[in-house]
Amino acid sequence: MEGDAVVLAGEPVLRIRDVRKSYRRRPVLRGVSLDLHAGQLLGIVGENGAGKSTLLRILVGDLAADSGVVERVGVLGSCPQDTVLHQAFSIDQHLRFFQAAYGLDNLDRAFELLEQLRFGGYLHERVAALSGGTRQKLNLVLALMHDPKVLLLDEPYQGFDWETYLRFWDLAAALRDRGCAVLVVSHLAHDASRLDSLYRLREGVLRRTEQTGSEVVPG
Repeated sequence: MEGDAVVLAGEPVLRIRDVRKSYRRRPVLRGVSLDLHAGQLLGIVGENGAGKSTLLRILVGDLAADSGVVERVGVLGSCPQDTVLHQAFSIDQHLRFFQAAYGLDNLDRAFELLEQLRFGGYLHERVAALSGGTRQKLNLVLALMHDPKVLLLDEPYQGFDWETYLRFWDLAAALRDRGCAVLVVSHLAHDASRLDSLYRLREGVLRRTEQTGSEVVPG
């Protein structure tokens, strides 16, 4: 982890206990447990088919677990791997739609995020005209504009250039400092040192890893 160590206090804002899920008798999650506290930045890595998408769908409430407990405190923000965008609408229109959905009085936080990610100049561009990286920026802003207390990010930096990738990690650290609980899920284990803790999901089993610089040693 970079900087000072996070001091955890109180109950976790996301509590996962013995979550299990199977498809047609094929186990996908085999008793996953995890605690995520306010002001904590955690990562989960795993290969394709390891169960990452299934776990995230359960955490956001899109899929029911076969057994186990998921408890969450505070407003949830979720940035899915597949963007929730309409090709014909502009960035500004997306912001207005989500403002109404979230019941926000203004778009101050959204515009702040646009500037942080350096794409405020695209406000009136339609999604169809945007690059994949810029679409992912918008996807991230939509997940953050209502100032969630628990944030789930699925492959959040796909399509980013190097400069935007670094800005993403600056933003993630700033969210942690604001007291947000952030969970980053990816198939890559780069920059593990930016995380407070890293876990590996393999064959439906979640285990904490040991981190050495940016390298990951499977636990």
